[in-house]
Formats: sequence, C-alpha cells, structure tokens
Amino acid sequence: MSATVQHPDSLDAPIELAHTESAAGRRARLSTGVLLVVLGVLMGWLGVTATSGDARYALSDAFAAVQLPTLSAPGMPTVLLCTVLTLLAGAGFLSGRLWGRSRAAAAAVAGIAVGLGFVTWAVAGSSQAFPVSNQLSGTIALATPLVFGALCGALGENAGVVNVAIEGQFLTAAFTAALVGSVTRSVPAALVAAVIAGVLMGAMLAVFSIKYLVDQVVLGVVINLFASGITGFMFDQLVQPNSGELNRVPPISRLPIPLLSDIPLLGPVLFNQTILVYLAIVSVAVVWFLLYRTRWGLRVRSVGEHPEAADTVGINVRLVRWQAVLLGGLFAGLGGAFFTIGSSVSFIKDITVGNGFIALAALIMGRWHPVRAALMALFFGFVSQLGSQLQVLQTPMPSQFLLMLPYVATIIAVAGLIGRSRAPKADGQPYER
Repeated sequence: MSATVQHPDSLDAPIELAHTESAAGRRARLSTGVLLVVLGVLMGWLGVTATSGDARYALSDAFAAVQLPTLSAPGMPTVLLCTVLTLLAGAGFLSGRLWGRSRAAAAAVAGIAVGLGFVTWAVAGSSQAFPVSNQLSGTIALATPLVFGALCGALGENAGVVNVAIEGQFLTAAFTAALVGSVTRSVPAALVAAVIAGVLMGAMLAVFSIKYLVDQVVLGVVINLFASGITGFMFDQLVQPNSGELNRVPPISRLPIPLLSDIPLLGPVLFNQTILVYLAIVSVAVVWFLLYRTRWGLRVRSVGEHPEAADTVGINVRLVRWQAVLLGGLFAGLGGAFFTIGSSVSFIKDITVGNGFIALAALIMGRWHPVRAALMALFFGFVSQLGSQLQVLQTPMPSQFLLMLPYVATIIAVAGLIGRSRAPKADGQPYER
C-alpha cells in the first residue's frame, strides 16, 4: 500500500490522500476476504443446522488452587454472532475500504470469531465443559518449538539463505538431547548437546549453500532426509537395544515465578513453565533486537536484500550469511530439544512429525519478521491443541479430520495470506563475487 497526493486546484483546498495497492496486495486482500466469507457461511450453516444446547467453558482445571467459575453461553446465538462478525470482516476486505490498523483489527476480530464459533459449535450440548486452561497451556507447549524454528528461519532467510532444513535440525537435536540426557542425567548437558547438533546441521546447510552454491531448497530436502535416516539408523542400532540406559530422558522441572504464577488462569499458563518456554519468549525479543536495532542486523538484512550493494561497501556477504545460519542453528537446537528433554519424552523415530515445516509456514505468514512469526507459531499451537481437546470431548467432527486440523489450518492460512508476504529479495540466491 502507498499513499499518493491528489493536488488540489486551489492552494486553500485540503490535500486528499488516495490509497493504491499492488497487484499482489489486491490478490491477497481478495483471497483473504473470500476465505473469511467462506468460513462465515460454513459457520452459519453449522450454527443453524447442527448447533443445539449451551456451550460451557471451564476456566480452571480440577487441580487449580483457585477455582474459577464455569461460563455458559447459548450455542446457536453465539455461533451466529461469530458468523456475522466473520462475514462483516470478509466484506470489509472485499470492499477494499480497510487499511492499516483497521484491516489488522478486522483480521483479529475475524480470527477470534472463527475460533470461538467453531469451539462453541463443537461443545454445544455436550456434557463436558471445554477446558480453557488446558487449551492455553497446550498452546504454549506446542508453540514453543515452532517459535524456535521460526526464529531459526528468520535469521537465515533475512540473510538470503532459504532454510527448508528446520525439520532436520529439529530431529537431530531431539535425538542428541535424548541420548546425552540419558547418559549424563543432566538437563543442561542435554540442552548444550542439542544446540551443538543444531549448529552442526546449520553448518552443513551453510557449507553447501554458501560455499558450493547448491540449490538451497533441494539442499534442505536432502538434509531433512539425511537427518531422518541417520537418527533412525542410530536409534535402531544403538538406542533401542539399550533403551533403559540410552533412552531414559531426565525430567525437566518447571520454574514458577513468585507471585505471578499464583494469578488465576494465566499464572500457571505463563509463569509456571520450563526453562525452554522462558527462553523462547526471551529469544523473540533478542532476535528482533539483533535484526532491527544493531549494526550486525542491518548487515544481515542488507545481504538478504542486495548482496552486491552490501559487498561494495565492504560487507563480507558470505561471512554474514554464515553467522546468521549458525546462529539460527542454535535456536533450532533448542527447539529440537523440546521434543524430548522439554517434554520429558523418550525419543522415537521422526518424533518431530513435520513441525519444522509448520515453523517455516509460520515464518512465511509472519512475513520473515521474528515477532509476527512467533505470533503465527502461537496460532498453529492453538490449532494443534484444539484438535487434541476436541478429540477428548468427543465432538461430532471425525477424529481423522481433527488429526489433520493443524495441517489444514496451515494450508488455508498460507493460501489466504501468502500474497501479502514478500521474502527478502535475495532469499535463496547464491552469491558469487
């Protein structure tokens, strides 16, 4: 979007600003509007034909020290209200009259309306209440590795290196953390080992993409296959025969923040977490600061946008790309450790189950910005947890679709928003002097 000045005939006449949009922006706006209208129509149909009774929301779980009341809302009116809000937001996008903050506000309202309407339809008339606290806790847990993966991608791709290998970095880090943690019975040692594994996989990506100029997308796929193969082989040959000694992950304790962790509902969710969750929150701020408030971050973004121009002012393009990819590997290692050490779960083959690709989708939806990418990671964590919760509540939706829900949401979200995203101009382009 840009603003152009309409020159008045008289100097005393007010200056009017007219909005213009690119072809890509128009396609994105229209696709988002159509998506919201389709979701609104579908939700309205479900509200009229398949919603009866009240929907109940439990704000506290059975073990909470302070029991908050269970809220109840009429099913059909709530779904229809959410339908109206979604349709209005969709109409606003289609009309082209929403700009800037108003467009962001409409998107936020539509997202909340779709989520609330869908959950209300699913639990209306059920004997069980929807556990809000479990939903929030699960969202934080599932989003944590996605945040680390999105930060890994943000660093590399802002420097011009496409990272499709986040899945492979996750997998090797998860395996290494489980193995080292089982042998040493030390969580810090396992985390350090996971970080080293993530950095080494990042070094593999850097060597072939920066030094040998291999196609970065193909290289990422190859690294993922390599990670799956090597961890599967090591698991079968070494770990599984000695699972009692080599696959016994040490428990990771929670670190409650005094006073804040006692706040009802939000306290246990936000302030009684493991060290990895806190590191994920801090890492978002750190990466944002590095990219947008430091000289090094300016160099990273310059080599990602115009490496030739960066080279002419004395910036070592290859060195900066190496640094960004290796630093990204550090965050990928922490994200991979969450699948084993962070969850106190023993390693199994392909334990990451595509989360690296979802982190990449969060990065694209976040337009390669660390904060927005983290918010998109929270969105995917919310959808994944929602699928699990609705399975337990025995909703009318088939269980097979609930298992696919995170991936369906990924496809729909990327299809609706990808037109708004512009990667760094030199992203994926090898550089030769």
